[in-house]
Amino acid sequence: MLFLHEVHKVDGRKADDFEQAFRKGLMPALAKGDDARLLWYTNHAMGSGASYNVVTITAVKDGAAWERLALSFQKGSLQGWVRDVDGLRHDARGKLLLPLHWSPMQEVDWRAVPTDGREHPLSLYMEDTMWPYREQYLRYIDTSGAAYSKSLEVADPFIKIEAGFQPAFGSHLRREVVLMQKILKLDQLRHLLTHEIPIAQRRPGGWMHEALVLRDQWESRLLRTSAWSPLY
Repeated sequence: MLFLHEVHKVDGRKADDFEQAFRKGLMPALAKGDDARLLWYTNHAMGSGASYNVVTITAVKDGAAWERLALSFQKGSLQGWVRDVDGLRHDARGKLLLPLHWSPMQEVDWRAVPTDGREHPLSLYMEDTMWPYREQYLRYIDTSGAAYSKSLEVADPFIKIEAGFQPAFGSHLRREVVLMQKILKLDQLRHLLTHEIPIAQRRPGGWMHEALVLRDQWESRLLRTSAWSPLY
């Protein structure tokens, strides 16, 4: 299973049209076959990042399905869709990802992914992207699964990891880890944003301290799902 992660810099004057192009164009088009499904359609939460930035994640069955999908965008049935969408955005950056070996999401059951644009309450995700030290990359993947993800397995968690990814070979930066984490408690997010991290969590033995052996650079983005995003 492959995952296409894209960041779209949308023309703010055409943001509604851009969203409808995915909702009424790409999502149902992908649903006609078994190669791919749109999973997440998310916007940067207001005040948390660049304006009119949309992040989408699409699941692709395998390498052969990826080739067919890429060719359909290049010269096939989706070429016209791409041309129209390019008129609604300034740019797009994509990367092809594989699930981490400990990611909760390994495979996607197409039958469980809505494709009819049904609406639901909005939800908020924290997307963390980390760049481990060169010699610590594989160790960081293992340790983040054994330590960080396990630390979230409590009775009443604040945040839940729904998927963890790393770039597929040759498709993006070598050393990168991406986590899609659903925010379950908005009050704790508010506290996180307005308070310093407690000293106890930064002392030896805590993840915030121990992880510095493996990396010190990461980026967090708050992403709000659309009302029709298949996953939310």
